[in-house]
Amino acid sequence: MGNVIDLGHGVRVAVTERKGGVSRPPFDSLNLGPGVGDARTAVLANRARAAEDLGFDVDHVVWMNQVHSTDVLVATEPGGVGTCDGVVTTRSDLVLASMAADCLPVLAADAVAGVLGAAHSGRLGTEGAIAATLVGAMVDQGARTDHIRVFLGPTICGSCYEVPPELQAQTAERTPEAASTTRWGTTGVDMLAAVTAQLRGAGVRDVTADGRCTLESPELFSHRRGAPTGRFASFIWRT
Repeated sequence: MGNVIDLGHGVRVAVTERKGGVSRPPFDSLNLGPGVGDARTAVLANRARAAEDLGFDVDHVVWMNQVHSTDVLVATEPGGVGTCDGVVTTRSDLVLASMAADCLPVLAADAVAGVLGAAHSGRLGTEGAIAATLVGAMVDQGARTDHIRVFLGPTICGSCYEVPPELQAQTAERTPEAASTTRWGTTGVDMLAAVTAQLRGAGVRDVTADGRCTLESPELFSHRRGAPTGRFASFIWRT
């Protein structure tokens, strides 16, 4: 389903993959996202399977109603935190989730202060620098930027994410690193480069990335490769 990565000081992250669930095509098979057309019973069963496989309680997960915003909320209990694309918590027993199928998951932790954060940075979120907003929200909860470690999940790469020139210019207006050239020689957006730059601009120095392109990796869901499709989840939690 996915590998667990140790970020140190008891913080772990994991990214789920397509196999291991009960969803039928085109959501086959470990779709964790509701609202894409899959059966609700299948999504709930998949979420329970993923949590068990990764070693945490599914009832401790915080889920966002993601809408490509730059809003960040504070989670004080598990379940649905509300409509947002970023969430932070200081509770040691909560698991934060960010779902995607080409957009960039952002998982962050200040293990010393006990603050976790997760965000969903799609094109609009990248344009609005939600990653930097997430860092600011974590600092508001007691984190220090020099203590924050960030793991960036899989996303469509700058060589594959083709957009019209006007959308490229709009996305790169605040973050020039967002502008890319695709493998076809057309205008594109590089969300991984842009978000990395935004995090460094916010004072975060410890940034690592999964590195896989969702469009090029068949083990991951990709909206551009085959919509409708499911959603994989990136989780962060403390042991």
